[in-house]
Amino acid sequence: MVFSRNIELKQFRAGLRSGFPIFLGYLPVGIAYGILTVNFGFTPIQAILASALALSGVGQFVALSTLALSESVMASILASTIVNLRYILFSASLSPHLQGLKMRILAGIGFTTTDESFAINSTEIRELRASPHSMFGVGAIGWLGWVLGTGIGTIGAQFLGDLSAWGIYFAIPAMYAALFVALANNRKQVYCGLGAAAITLGLYGLTLLGLQLETYWFTIITALIAATLAVLIFPDKGDNSDGVQVNTDKDIKAAEAAEGVHS
Repeated sequence: MVFSRNIELKQFRAGLRSGFPIFLGYLPVGIAYGILTVNFGFTPIQAILASALALSGVGQFVALSTLALSESVMASILASTIVNLRYILFSASLSPHLQGLKMRILAGIGFTTTDESFAINSTEIRELRASPHSMFGVGAIGWLGWVLGTGIGTIGAQFLGDLSAWGIYFAIPAMYAALFVALANNRKQVYCGLGAAAITLGLYGLTLLGLQLETYWFTIITALIAATLAVLIFPDKGDNSDGVQVNTDKDIKAAEAAEGVHS
């Protein structure tokens, strides 16, 4: 049992290290969210709870801006729900690699899954370095950065005002770009990423030409088109990445048993 806990703690720490860049990226964006939330009339406690209980990043900004513009709670919920539909794609992608896990572990991974943690966990699954506890560690450190940033933002709101002049809203796209450069390790992934960028720019161009399309649709439309084209252009050839399974509790017990034999 002690050996099993040591393995779990080691894997969790590995996840914290892998997710530390997410922490650094979420911290300034969380500050911006905290400042905006307080400026829109929320209390610091409400802002912090919104980040601690939701952790939806862009979805929180969309919900906040929609609520401020329309003053409609239902419109805010609907807009945020539409933006967060991408998590269905993330769940569908990760679920084959998380079979047989306890519900509490699945809940922890699901709650802390974001765009960035999904990217890192997917890469580590392909590289046979992922485990339930490392995946939770990646998400947990991101959650901490987001909540801590929100708290700092609520405190500094009265001193700093609007941070748009500081370019802080570029933190999210800059972080996505950095993750893409770090994690794209084959021709298929590079082409898919560049294609997604081209689709996004195309959608933005259409809005300049008069197309009435909210920017939060860009993520959903781009993900669906880019992923579909990637599957059609680069069909699966049966590489072993499809069979990758994260290290489950059974693996830990087997390792513990092996340790007992050799001791």
